[in-house]
Amino acid sequence: MAGTLLKLVSELLTKEVNDPRIGNVTLTSAEVSRDLKTARIYVSPLGAQGEKTEILSGLKSATGFIRTRIARELRLRFAPAIEFVYDETPDHARRIEDLLKQVKDPSD
Repeated sequence: MAGTLLKLVSELLTKEVNDPRIGNVTLTSAEVSRDLKTARIYVSPLGAQGEKTEILSGLKSATGFIRTRIARELRLRFAPAIEFVYDETPDHARRIEDLLKQVKDPSD
């Protein structure tokens, strides 16, 4: 279910949501509860780092529209409550990479 939800939300964001705050966002993963009542979707800005709060605010404002479309497309009686979460993984990976470079070449 998480993969289907991720694909559908991705399509909605690229084709039907026209909020400039969202910009180019990558959906990195999704977690759906067993009872399908809640879904957590992890997002990361594509390319240059965007303003995290601005991106999440844009996604939050589109949540009602997205939930309605999910229920319709997947023929669900109730769409899951969606929470968009900023994915810190790329930031952590960059930080670890920088630390490893410093250890490897301390002259930097």
